[in-house]
This record gives sequence, structure tokens and C-alpha cells, in this order.
Amino acid sequence: MPISGPVKVLYIDDDAGLRTLAARSLTRRGYAVTLAEGGAEGLALVGAETFDLVAVDHYMPGMDGLETLKKLRALPAAPPVVYVTGSEEGRIAVAALKAGAADYVVKTIGSDFFDLLASAFDQVLKRAALERGKAAAEEQLRASNARLETLLSEVNHRVANSLQLVSAMVRLQAGALDDGAARDALEDTQRRIAAIAQVHRRLYTSNDVESVDMQEYLGALVEELGETWSSNAAPRTLSLAADPIRLKTDRAVSLGVIVTELVSNACKYAYPGRAGEVRIALSQDDGEHFLLAVEDDGVGMVENGPARGTGLGTKLIRAMAQSLQTIVEYDPGHSGVRATLRGALN
Repeated sequence: MPISGPVKVLYIDDDAGLRTLAARSLTRRGYAVTLAEGGAEGLALVGAETFDLVAVDHYMPGMDGLETLKKLRALPAAPPVVYVTGSEEGRIAVAALKAGAADYVVKTIGSDFFDLLASAFDQVLKRAALERGKAAAEEQLRASNARLETLLSEVNHRVANSLQLVSAMVRLQAGALDDGAARDALEDTQRRIAAIAQVHRRLYTSNDVESVDMQEYLGALVEELGETWSSNAAPRTLSLAADPIRLKTDRAVSLGVIVTELVSNACKYAYPGRAGEVRIALSQDDGEHFLLAVEDDGVGMVENGPARGTGLGTKLIRAMAQSLQTIVEYDPGHSGVRATLRGALN
């Protein structure tokens, strides 16, 4: 809060003559001055009234200036303290600053002392105003960030719900079709929607609404794909090894779609008429990159052979990889199919 009216100063000094001079000189300079003849009286006054500044002399009987300073600083909402020392007492001034004094002034004979004291008051008040402004700005920023995070969480919640609704509609449409190819295409679309919805589900249930824990996300995604593709007639074992990597939302979506397409292709084509395993691995390649690998031990890819399916999955993989500024590469020496992708973490 800005100071309204005269600045209220408490001057603590056991020297009655200097207290009188301080009251006269500081009042003439526009301050509202209250006097205390010792530390105990000064502490009692600060506890009963509100002051903008306190000046404390070092040498006082009973409770000296340093002890008074420490007790003042321990009070809730303590006012800033300007410490008054002798001309040859640099060590004491340093000790006072370490104990929490906002500034110090060397006591001299004459009006120069009160000019210096008033100048110190002015500087301390300006610093206090800046600190209050900074604290208020930081509090506003924290509140704004909290509101933004709440809004983003709500947006992700609504997006996830909407995607779930779209997925249900696609599933109903697929169930109503007699055309097997069309039904398969819609089921592929449903899996792609589920991969994106899973990202937003992770975001609104997490404390971090801007990035996705890929270990948890891929774990849930692979589990869903396993339930989709594995059956008694065509058992599929999906295994995942993932490092705890976090990616921004858009990058997580792209990677999730790529994993969905690669795993779906492996489950469809790698093991015709028999059981098989598909392995997914995500690791941190170095401090700036990740490495994704999806592999199987199936029949492999036929070089220059006809495309299997509609070819949309291949186009999606290529498009998602481009959004990650990378490409998917296939290992020609692997007995089945091994697809790898190396991308930047940020």
C-alpha cells in the first residue's frame, strides 16, 4: 500500500537531547516523529502503532541497538529499520545490515547528520515501494498463471470429452456398416481419435497442463491397443519400455499417432495366422533428443511390393514425423520390421 500523509518515523535513542533535536529536525523535513528512549519502549510502540520507518541508535543501556533491531525484525509486518552508528564503527554497521537493517547512518554532530538520516529514509522508502510493487506484480502473475492453468485444464477436459463423443459416433457408424473395408477404415479412425483423446485426458488429470508424461501416456495407449488387437484367434503381445520423458502437447499427439499407426500395422500384418509380439521403446537419446522404436519379428516388409490397406496410415506417419521435424526410418537388417524415429525433446 502507498503511504498516505506524512511518513511516520519512530526514533529510538537513549540520549534525550538528541531525541529532541531529531524530533525538531525531522518534523521540519515533513516527517511525523515519535520518540522512544530505549529498545523496550520502542518495541512496545511498534507493537501498538504503525510506523513507516524506525531509526535505532546502537549504544543504549539494557537492550542495545542490535538486540532491538533483531526483535523488531522478528515482528510481523516489521517496518524497515535505519541503524545509527558511530563514525568509527564500520564493523557494527556491517553487523546491523546482516541482522536486517535497511540502511545505516553514521552519527555526527550538526545538521549534516539529519540530512543524511532524511536521505537514508528517502532511499529506504523508495526501495520498500519498489519491493511492494514487485511483490504485487509477482502475486498478480501467480494468480494469472493459476487462472490460465485452470482454464487450460478445463479446455483439455472438454476436448477429451468431445473426442470421446466423436469416437463413440464413429464406433456406432462402423457397427452399422456391412462393408468390411469401410468398417475397418472407421475402426482405424477411432483408434487415431483415441490416441489424441488420451493426450488431453492426461493433461487435465495432471498438475502440468502444458506437457505430457510420455511414459504414462504410452503405457495407457499401448494397453488400449493391446485390448483392441489381441484376441484368442490372433494373440498379440505388446511390450513397452519407456523413459520418463515429457513432451509438449502437440509433440505428444504426433508421437502418439505414429505409435498407433506403427503398432496397428504390426498387429495387422506381421504375424498372419499366428501369435506374435510387438515391442515399443521410447528412450532419451541424449539431453536434447528422444528415440522411438517399434519392432516385430514377423514376416517383414516386401520391398517394392503392393501397399497393404488404404495407405492412409503411411501418409499419417509421414505427416506426423514432419511435424516433429524428423522422419521414420526402417531397419533393413531386422528380421521383421523395425521402425525408428529420432526427434527433439523441445
